[in-house]
Formats: sequence, C-alpha cells, structure tokens
Amino acid sequence: MGKADAAKVAALKPKKKCCRSDKRCLRCPVVIKRMQKAQDAGLQGKQLRKALSHARKK
Repeated sequence: MGKADAAKVAALKPKKKCCRSDKRCLRCPVVIKRMQKAQDAGLQGKQLRKALSHARKK
C-alpha cells in the first residue's frame, strides 16, 4: 500500500484473520483496532503516525 495516511487506517475494512507477521499489514484487525483507540484518545498528526508504526510493530 506504500505510505498510508494514518488517519484513514482506522476506517479500513479489516481482514478476517490476523497475519501475525513481524510487521503487521495495514488491514490487520489488530492494527485497525489499535488505530481506532488512538483516534478516540485524541491523537492527531505526528502522534498518530507514531501510533501507526507502534501498532504495526510486534
């Protein structure tokens, strides 16, 4: 997917099953749930991009 907009990741449709790879994909249900929580917490901009990289790490 290249560089993804961190604000739009929470709105993606998740895959049915988590891949659990070393760097989780953007459509992984775990990543999407973590990004939804980050947006609900009020993170924006640079903080949201950092939250995306943290959510994708294992």
